[in-house]
Amino acid sequence: MSNPESAVIRIDNENHVFPVRVGTQGDLGIDIGSLRASTKCVTYDDGLANTAACESAVTFIDGEKGILRYRGYPIDQLAESSTFIETAYLIIYGELPTRQQMSAFSQKVLRNANVHESMRHLFEGFPNSSPPMAILSALLNSLGCYYPEMASNNRERDLQTFDEAAALLLSKVRTIAAMSYRMKHGRPFIYPRRDLGYSQNFLHMMFTEPYHEYYPHDDVTKALDLIFLLHADHEQNCSTSTVRMVASGGANLFASVSAGVSALWGPLHGGANMQVMDMLEEIRHDGDNGSRFIEQAKDGKRRLMGFGHRVYKNYDPRAKILKEACTRVLKTLGAEDDPLLEIAHVLEEKAIHDPYFIERKLYPNVDFYSGIILRAIGIPQDMYTVIFAIGRMPGWIAHWKEVAENPKSKIQRPRQIYTGHTERNYQTMRERSNGAAPDHTLEPHA
Repeated sequence: MSNPESAVIRIDNENHVFPVRVGTQGDLGIDIGSLRASTKCVTYDDGLANTAACESAVTFIDGEKGILRYRGYPIDQLAESSTFIETAYLIIYGELPTRQQMSAFSQKVLRNANVHESMRHLFEGFPNSSPPMAILSALLNSLGCYYPEMASNNRERDLQTFDEAAALLLSKVRTIAAMSYRMKHGRPFIYPRRDLGYSQNFLHMMFTEPYHEYYPHDDVTKALDLIFLLHADHEQNCSTSTVRMVASGGANLFASVSAGVSALWGPLHGGANMQVMDMLEEIRHDGDNGSRFIEQAKDGKRRLMGFGHRVYKNYDPRAKILKEACTRVLKTLGAEDDPLLEIAHVLEEKAIHDPYFIERKLYPNVDFYSGIILRAIGIPQDMYTVIFAIGRMPGWIAHWKEVAENPKSKIQRPRQIYTGHTERNYQTMRERSNGAAPDHTLEPHA
């Protein structure tokens, strides 16, 4: 059957015809842009799970088939053959780079790793107990103050400096992240090195101590690079949608990605892998190998974290890749007998063969194994979401660029179904008090 050219919405006895937009993968969207003007109605879609808020050429997901592609390239091919920086270029600019383009892009990222020396004092304004995500969001926004020519809030002007701003953010986000970790643990800041690759440089800034250089094993560096790559973009999720919404108002790239960090911070989004680790630790503490927990989850007594996804109704392709990486890294580090990994394997094996989980399409997602890898590397749990943010930076940058480059881009302004009071008349304080029981909580102290 051919794709429909239009759709009809019937309200009372009147039909209203709307065009149908067709994506390159055959996905269909009913364009209701004129719905309110012609009918005085709006659609209601709690959570926006059935609403396309934009057109985008960055990432394609087929949740039913477990497909994820960046700019058309399957995620497993990129994970096998590419690097995070090459994939970042692909996501931002739409094509895999030539050797010359890759060299120029890498050099831009490399030379932008240092932060302005006066930014070191910004960290002193945060107490040591500050969540790293709060610091990251604040410092990314403040970067715009140091590069005002890239943060004018004028799209045409900001696009002229986009290449420098994109490379700058990709590089400095990991430096700021490492500095927030060092500050929290009372350790001196470590400067980036120009002879190290992207992920190795981040680990260097995290774990090198004065007179003791940290040299990670190649498998460790590759695993972290892979985590960054697998998180680089994921269509219109909460944080990416936030970046696009902020950008739609004309905000600069620094302000937009800072908002993305804040959106990512939530436990239902970027904080999910922390909850997986909490669950695995709890199971181990209870002396369970995971079997008892699975049965309790089926009875509704416990919640199985790291399974199921808002989009995927199949095995998350990123989880398959990370499962192999997890086994490899733990073997390299001599931690292949990690009890948490054994529990994870038991949970996965039982869940993917249990009709209860199969019927509900609850398969492992990307959060299920990423936390185990990060724990083995030595990255503390409160930095897990920061790692997610570093990885997601290319996607946020690419989506800001889509909004800024689109001359037809409108400021996003969703509607609502109002459920509050109908019109009421203002009452004076005396009128409000007459006949009302005294509120002792508002009485002044004797």
